[in-house]
Amino acid sequence: MKQNTTKIPFTSYQKFVIFILAITQFSVILDFMVMSPLGDLMMKALDLKTSQFGLAVSAYAFSAGISGLLTAGFADKYDRKKLLLFFYTGFILGTVFCGLANSYSLLIAARIITGLFGGVIGSVSLAIIADLFDIHHRGRVMGFVQMGFGASQVLGVPISLYIASHWGWHVPFIMVAALASVVLVMITTRLQPVTSHLAEKSDKNVFLHLWHTVANRNYRIGFLATALLSIGGFMMMPFGSAFAVNNLHIAQDKLFILFMMSGASSLVIMPLIGRFSDKIDKFILFSIASAWMAVMVVVYTNLSVTPLWMVIIFNILMMMGIMSRMIPSSALTTALPDLKDRGAFMSINSSLQQIAGGIAAAFAGLVVVQKTKTAPLEHYNTLGYIIVCISALSIFMVYRVSKIVKKKLNEKEV
Repeated sequence: MKQNTTKIPFTSYQKFVIFILAITQFSVILDFMVMSPLGDLMMKALDLKTSQFGLAVSAYAFSAGISGLLTAGFADKYDRKKLLLFFYTGFILGTVFCGLANSYSLLIAARIITGLFGGVIGSVSLAIIADLFDIHHRGRVMGFVQMGFGASQVLGVPISLYIASHWGWHVPFIMVAALASVVLVMITTRLQPVTSHLAEKSDKNVFLHLWHTVANRNYRIGFLATALLSIGGFMMMPFGSAFAVNNLHIAQDKLFILFMMSGASSLVIMPLIGRFSDKIDKFILFSIASAWMAVMVVVYTNLSVTPLWMVIIFNILMMMGIMSRMIPSSALTTALPDLKDRGAFMSINSSLQQIAGGIAAAFAGLVVVQKTKTAPLEHYNTLGYIIVCISALSIFMVYRVSKIVKKKLNEKEV
């Protein structure tokens, strides 16, 4: 398959869609990501063990996964804008509940509610992108939309850490809910209905539609590839701040610098990788990025006491690998489903992503041990070695996805 390197300018409305989906992703990712930097504060404030905090992180992921599976059959039956509005409203309410939680049990309940709604938003956004942008320019769009990940670290996480250190860990969640409320108004007033998939006639009811999607062999290959990527991605994240504070001896009030610099690098890297992935073979880019990430993960998880500036450099180098494999893999995955199955595919894919991530976070909580509140984390490097093995498997699975997509594009343009 020959890569289409022609760069077509986006219309003003397409630019708005990219912006609104990016800021939507920013708020959802920030809600999830903020658990990691607040981890050390929350574990100390609520007197949590590593296994309990791992469960608090995975509660969101498990509920998000279940929600995605339950809604998959309906995902192609409605206007995607309406679905986005419904789930985003629920996400806001769940985030407010997180800010009001004052015990471990209420926190778990709040994270479950937030996950039930927030976990579906990513799949709806990807379906909208796949509906409005063709495969040859989808990498560029993914690069901008997934900048929400980097922006959450540059702006959201440092601000959240600062606020949490002065007014408590609850307040950042209220801040996220306030921002999301503004975004909700913008989606309501400016985003046009996304209904092209409704023209594809299907006599399947929602349950048969779900089964049809799951039964498709090519789709299952994509699901497995996504699950492996998620397992590797979620393992290190829950205890990132605790490792930095207790093992690397980064002061709590300096954590925001670490996250801000890592996030800033993402804002630069992701658009570049997005454009690059539209010009070269996406699988080759993914493979190179995965190998780079594996090396940096092993190095980073084996660090001991390290100066802040050096930790920042290692984080940026590791982030380069992580971000550089997310974009090409996402672009390839969105090319797998047919238009009539796209919403269901994205919902199931997102569900498996969340469930796999939840299993990884809970598993990490069992592997990593902290004997006292201020003791170094033990066996964090074990997670690094496990991630390397999973990355090798994910390269093989993304290769299979790439072959299917190339065959499909040779037969018919996506």
